[in-house]
Amino acid sequence: MTTKQFSVLSLFTGVGGLDYGFEAAGFETRVALERDRQCCESLRASRDWPVIEDDLLETATKDILKVGGLRARSVDMLIGGPPCQPFSKSGWWKSGDSLRLEDPRASTLGGYLRVLEDVRPRAFLLENVEGLAFGGKDEGLRLLLAAVERINATHKTSYRPVVVTLNAADFGVPQTRSRVFVIGARDGRVFVPPVPTHYDPEGPASLFAEPWMTAWDAIGGTREPKDDLSLTGKWADLLPSIPEGMNYLWHTDRMGGLPLFGWRRRYWNFLLKLAKNRPAWTIQAQPGPATGPFHWKNRRLSGEELARLQTFPKDLRITGNRIEVQRQIGNAVPSLLAEVLAREIRRQFFDAPLAGLPLLSVKRRARCPAAEPVAPVPMKFLSLAGSHIAHPGTGKGYLYQLDARLEEA
Repeated sequence: MTTKQFSVLSLFTGVGGLDYGFEAAGFETRVALERDRQCCESLRASRDWPVIEDDLLETATKDILKVGGLRARSVDMLIGGPPCQPFSKSGWWKSGDSLRLEDPRASTLGGYLRVLEDVRPRAFLLENVEGLAFGGKDEGLRLLLAAVERINATHKTSYRPVVVTLNAADFGVPQTRSRVFVIGARDGRVFVPPVPTHYDPEGPASLFAEPWMTAWDAIGGTREPKDDLSLTGKWADLLPSIPEGMNYLWHTDRMGGLPLFGWRRRYWNFLLKLAKNRPAWTIQAQPGPATGPFHWKNRRLSGEELARLQTFPKDLRITGNRIEVQRQIGNAVPSLLAEVLAREIRRQFFDAPLAGLPLLSVKRRARCPAAEPVAPVPMKFLSLAGSHIAHPGTGKGYLYQLDARLEEA
């Protein structure tokens, strides 16, 4: 670890996924603000960072700076991932001369931008779901960029934010998880996205990268959990009849199982099972009883396994019951992806490159075992076998058909 540490002011810290990645790249979280009690408890159990357990909208910027022993313009890095719900719906955002940041539906983004304007750090990073940048539904992103332009005009800063969408698996994370990052520097330097270091082995090969890391690489050596992680609910006994890397679609008329369901009539994560030789799918924060991904041993993933798939440092303590642990981990940014970005920010914005591989890199295991055997479908599900109507296509599901019938009436 380099002796030079850059200061971080962290908003919407959650359980610290971004912060741990920046920590690995030589940044120091000087203050973290998070309103969720359980996340704050986990942060305090894992690090001695000053934590403000409060709502950003009810916390003055000067108070945040005071807790962190910071001053405006002296902060090296502002980071944060405002809660994503507002960015997933179109039509909520309004802009104008005042940018309407007082709109409560824009409150999380408005809070982040308020601190950005008050603090004016050397650089900032804002993380959000991929939907933030979807064409036709990018009102939140356009509002953010317009606000940065106004900050520049008012305070003579030169932020030139770059919007980049990255798949964590392309950078060594054993999980396919796409996120949007908005990154800018006060002095006008333009961020150049990192070059992928890994590629999908089922796609075109790369001369300059290695195949994606796998679930086996991440959790193949973990001890069997002591807790009972058995599935419960109506569909629990059907999971063993689904091969690794598959979901309920296996049991449709287009795949190799029995025709128990209609094609694409369920959510993708329904009865979704990890494959040892592939990355995990996105870890869910609030899964239902049949919502995966599940372990190839036909059980839920343990807290330790979830943390490894998110490439968290191994010395963390995530507090709470199993549901709380998964919620905290599932809402986080994979820490290795954050470290990759932090190292690039050091190099490009702060002229302080780091040598060697990222500290949170996952080591590849020498041998991946064969897939687990598949069990027969239990008798109690055989009555479901038959002809099922496939989903009619994107935008033409049940709600679409209901609307059409109402219009005809």
